[in-house]
Amino acid sequence: MAPSPAHQWGQILGFVLERAVAPRLQDAADRNRVFLDQFGNRPARAKKKKVRWKDEYGNNHDLDYVFERNGTSEVLGDPVAFIEIAWRRYTKHSKNKAQEIQGAILPLRDAYYKTAPFLGAIVAGEYSEPSLVQMRSHGFHVIYMDYATVLEAFETVGIDASTDEGTSLSDLAVKVKAWGRLSGDQRVLVADRLVELNLHQFDEFISKLDLALRRTLERVHVIPLHGNPVEMRTLNEATSFVREYDDLVAIGVFQKYELRIIYNNGDEIRGEFSTKDAAISFLADVAKDHSDGGASNPLGRH
Repeated sequence: MAPSPAHQWGQILGFVLERAVAPRLQDAADRNRVFLDQFGNRPARAKKKKVRWKDEYGNNHDLDYVFERNGTSEVLGDPVAFIEIAWRRYTKHSKNKAQEIQGAILPLRDAYYKTAPFLGAIVAGEYSEPSLVQMRSHGFHVIYMDYATVLEAFETVGIDASTDEGTSLSDLAVKVKAWGRLSGDQRVLVADRLVELNLHQFDEFISKLDLALRRTLERVHVIPLHGNPVEMRTLNEATSFVREYDDLVAIGVFQKYELRIIYNNGDEIRGEFSTKDAAISFLADVAKDHSDGGASNPLGRH
């Protein structure tokens, strides 16, 4: 059975969005000497074409793009950036999509916190401001290509891309046929025009991605915590204890190490460890992301 015009039109929009995004991400990967994984054949994934990563609970998450340090087509590397792309025609669906993107990426951010991965969402169509704010509040860097710029990009090749809930299948079929008559260069022109109309956002996004991929270590805070816990029954009692506590008394029994690894782009990796060996192991794992054993790594090489 032939796909419906609605399905075909959705595929066309998906192609334009991917063609707008993928070359810019690949350029960033090449420039920073990391591997960019995306849908397609890759020996490291055996026969699976999907980009799939597991969270710390063993759940699978399918993604659009993952940047990997030390990755090759044959070897899975360390994920240092997760990026999702999405199209939504109506704002009423945008909140659910924002939550879907968060649900795919946030568990992976937690699982691979030792690399402090960059989080990106590149969306197009109609998204409500609350849905965009929601993603940014969770640490996502967002490009939002609004519906008007999508229409203008298609107008470059003479196609009216406007649709609404009343658009008939016959009308969609006309749009699909118009697209089918375009040359390869004309199709690329639509994607490039979409980027041009949103160039400031792309420039800012790629600049932040570059900073994350080539970040350097700025400092490490090691805080050994000592002292015995003191239980209070009320907040007033706790307040009085803190107010009257003598900071200069003997430090007491060792409790844990708190570690903060701070990068020049503002990224931080934090950890708390009850033993010396656990703290050292954590630092060794983070040091794998650095060419000189943990001082700096501007090129992301080993």
